[in-house]
Amino acid sequence: MSSPLLSVLIPAKDEAGNLPGLLDEIAAALGEVPHEVIVVDDASSDETWTLLTRRAERDARLRPLRHAKSAGQSTSVWQAAWAARGEWLATLDGDGQNDPADLPAALAKARETGVTLVAGHRTNRRDDWLKRVSSKIANRVRGALLDDATPDTGCGLKVIRRSAFLALPYFDHMHRFLPALVRAQGGSCVSVPVNHRPRGAGRSHYGLNNRLWVGLVDMVGVMWLRRRSRLPATFIFESGRESESEPRPETASEAESNKRNAPELERPAASGQVTP
Repeated sequence: MSSPLLSVLIPAKDEAGNLPGLLDEIAAALGEVPHEVIVVDDASSDETWTLLTRRAERDARLRPLRHAKSAGQSTSVWQAAWAARGEWLATLDGDGQNDPADLPAALAKARETGVTLVAGHRTNRRDDWLKRVSSKIANRVRGALLDDATPDTGCGLKVIRRSAFLALPYFDHMHRFLPALVRAQGGSCVSVPVNHRPRGAGRSHYGLNNRLWVGLVDMVGVMWLRRRSRLPATFIFESGRESESEPRPETASEAESNKRNAPELERPAASGQVTP
C-alpha cells in the first residue's frame, strides 16, 4: 500500500454522537487528496469503538486504535503520529467543533510556504463563556512566556510535517504547546483563520482545573526546554552558503526504522475485537 500524503489524527473519548458526521465531512473535504484517518478511542464508555470498527470494515482509509485505559489527548495524538504513514499530519478534535473543510487550505499553506506547522486560529469561538475566558487567559500567558507566535495554540486543527512532530519531546499535555515546541526545535509556524462550531453532542472533558492551572504547570517545563535549546543552528559551507538546521523530511531508511521503533498500539482484529 502506497503512503498517503496526509494522515488525519483524531483523539476521541465518548464521541459516538459526533464521529459519524465528522468522518463524513473529512471524506468530502479531502476529496482526491491521498489520506488516511486514524481515530484513537481513549477508553470510551459509549459506542465509539463499535462505531469505528464497523465503519472501518467498509472504509479502508479509516484506521481505529483503542486504549484499554484512558491516556489523554496528547498521548493519543502522539501514538497516532507514530502509527501514521503520511508525510503530513493533521489533527482534529473528536467533538466536531473543528471544520474539516479548513484542512485543504491548511495543507496547501504548509506545502507552498515550507513552514513546519500551520495552526488554526478560531476567530469566532463557539464555546461557553468560561471556556472562552480561560482559553484567552492561557493563550496570552503562554504567548508572553513562550513567544510561540501563535494567537490560538489551543485550536485542535493543525497541520505539521510528520518528521518534525516525531522529533518533538513527548509529555502529557504536549498538544497545548506544539508551536512553542516546534520553534524550540528550529521550525517555523504560521496561523490561519479557521471555522469553529458548537459541540454537537456529548460534553467537554476539560474544565478550568485541567485547562488553565495544569497548563500553567506544564508551561514551566516548556520554558525550560526552550531555554536549553540552541536551535536553529546555522551551518556554513565552503561555498559560503548557509543552511539552518530545521527538521527535514525523513528518508526511506529512517521511515522504516521509525516503524520498527514505534510504540505498540491496540488495533481491531478481523473479528472487530482488540488485540495487543
